[in-house]
Amino acid sequence: MKFNAMIRTALAGATSLAIALGTTACSRDYTAAYVYSTSASNGTISGFAVDYQSGVLTALAGSPFASQLSNPTTLVPTPNGKFLYVVGGTQNAAVEEFSVGTDGKIYGQNTYNITGTYPTAAAIDSTGGYLYVTYTYQVGYGPANPGPGGVTIFKINADNSLATPTNVNVGNRPIAIAVSVPVPTTSNVYVYVVDQETSPNANVIGFQQNTSTGALTLTSGSTCTGTPTVCTGVHSGVTPSAIAIDPTGRYVYVTDKSSNQILGYQIPSATGNLAALVSSPYATGLYPVAITIDPRGKYIYTANYNSNSVSSYSLNSSDGSLGGTAAVGNFSTATGPTCVTVEPALGIYLYTSNYLDNSVSGAQLSPNTGQLEGIANTPFPVGSLPSCVTAVANGSHSSSLVNP
Repeated sequence: MKFNAMIRTALAGATSLAIALGTTACSRDYTAAYVYSTSASNGTISGFAVDYQSGVLTALAGSPFASQLSNPTTLVPTPNGKFLYVVGGTQNAAVEEFSVGTDGKIYGQNTYNITGTYPTAAAIDSTGGYLYVTYTYQVGYGPANPGPGGVTIFKINADNSLATPTNVNVGNRPIAIAVSVPVPTTSNVYVYVVDQETSPNANVIGFQQNTSTGALTLTSGSTCTGTPTVCTGVHSGVTPSAIAIDPTGRYVYVTDKSSNQILGYQIPSATGNLAALVSSPYATGLYPVAITIDPRGKYIYTANYNSNSVSSYSLNSSDGSLGGTAAVGNFSTATGPTCVTVEPALGIYLYTSNYLDNSVSGAQLSPNTGQLEGIANTPFPVGSLPSCVTAVANGSHSSSLVNP
C-alpha cells in the first residue's frame, strides 16, 4: 500500500496500535491509476494521475516525458503495471522500455529495434513473458515498394529488458494483434493478427503460442506461404481496424471501420480456429478504429473516429453476443478519438486519446449497465496529435475490485 505523506505520521501510531491488538490497518492515497498518452507530433508521453473518487486526470510532475522515438503509434504496459513499452518510428522502427515509478513518473531504460518497419500495434501475453509487435513492411519492402509485413517477438527478461527478437512473416497490412489468456479446458494460448489486406481479402490469422518460448505456430485454419508472403485466415470484413479478446479467452472481437461494425468470433479451445458468432456483426458509430473490454469482461467499447464517440455494449458471457447502444455512441468524445482504454484498478473510468483535439476524454462507466457519463473537466489537454492512450493501476491496491 502507498501512504499519503501528509498523514503518514498519524498512521504510524494507528498501525502500531492495530498490530498490538492483533489487527492490521491500511490506507491508500487518492490515485487509483495512471494514464499515459503518446504524441505522434513530438514523440513525448503525457502522464496523469487518476483520482479514485472522480476519475479526473491531474498531470504528473515532469509530464510530458521525452522518448527516443519519432511518431509513436501505440503503447502497452506489463501486466503488473511496472513497465511500459512504447512502439514507434517508421524506417527506424523500435520499442522503447520505460519503468513506471511509484509516483507514476516514467523513466526511459532501453530502446530495441524491431524486425521490420512502420510498426502498427503491440500486445503482451498474460504472464508478461512475451511482447508481440506488428509491423507493415518486411525487409525489402516499403512505401515505394509495398509488400507484406510481420510480427516481431520479444522475450521479456526478468528485469523487463527485451531479448534479441525473432520474427514471423504475415500478409499485407497487419494492423492489430491480441493474445488470449489460456483458454478453457486446454490452456492453449492463441495469438491473432489482423491483416487488413485489400477487400475482400481482409482476414484474421490465428497462431498458437509456445508458452515456453513465445514462438508462434499457425493454427490449422490459417496459412502463410510464398514470397512475398500471402496469408489466409478467417474473413474479417472490409477494412478491419482493431481487435480485442475477452478476459476468459473465449471470444474475439474485430472492428471494421469501413462498414461501421464489430465482428464477433468464438475461440474453439482445441484448435483456435475462429468461428463467427451467430449474432454477429454489431453496428457501431462511424469509423471505429479502436476497441477495448472492461476488466470484468462485462462491457465492450469502441472509439469511433468520424462520429467523435464511444459505442457501448454489454457482453453475454454465455454466447459472446453483444447488446446495448449498438447504433449510436452513447458518449461524446472530443474530435478524432484514436484509442480507448479502461483503467484496471477500479475498472470504472474510461479514456480516449483524441487525435484532432490534442486531448484525452474521460468517462465513468456504470458497473451495472456499462453506460458512460463524462467526468468533470473532460477533455484534458495532452501533447499534439495523441496517437494512443493506456492506463496502469497505482500499486497493488484496488485490483480485487475488478472481479464480477
